[in-house]
Formats: sequence, C-alpha cells, structure tokens
Amino acid sequence: QVQLVESGGGLVQPGGSLKLSCAASGVTLAYSVIGWFRQAPGKEREGVSCINTWGKTDYADSVKGRFTISRDNAKNTVYLQMNSLKPEDTAVYYCYVHDWYSDNDFWGQGTQVTVSP
Repeated sequence: QVQLVESGGGLVQPGGSLKLSCAASGVTLAYSVIGWFRQAPGKEREGVSCINTWGKTDYADSVKGRFTISRDNAKNTVYLQMNSLKPEDTAVYYCYVHDWYSDNDFWGQGTQVTVSP
C-alpha cells in the first residue's frame, strides 16, 4: 500500500520560508516522477514543481527562483523549499508521485500553507 505523508506546512509572514516534506512508503521515489501541486480556495489545482528519475527539475513561472524541489533517495522523501513566500502562495500543497514500475499515480493528503502578515 502506497502512502505519501506531507508535513511542514503552516502560517508564515510574507518573505518567510517553509520546507515541505513528503515521506513515501510502498513506492520508491528514485524510480518515480514526483511533483508538488497546490490548490487555493476557489481555484483549480496547479502544478508547482516536479523532479524526474534523473533529477531534472521544473518549476511554475510563479515560483521560479523562490522554490526548490529535492529528493533524498535514502529517506525516500521529497522536499519543497519555499523562500520569499507571498500571500498568493497560500494554498493546500499536495505531493504527487507517478510510479513508473506500476504505472500508477498517487497523491498525498495535502498540507496547508498560509502566508499572511
């Protein structure tokens, strides 16, 4: 059974930083495409960042230069370092994994990030 457990969300002031974690079990992240998505109230879920099995990363234009995705294969965990946070970054952040071995997609339960003075 695959489980993705996100953590690290919270309330932060504009300009602050947070680091989200997504710990996986039942799937090997080293052989997966991993992404972070977010959904703000009243808006559609949008892609924020992703990293493939070769370590290639990609970012939404709105977060380029501020967010960094990384993966620790030994801990089977993916991270999203978020710096210079803005109120418009407020959303529920979800971890997504596409497992090449099973060709299945998996989602975490989400973690709330709120950027407010």
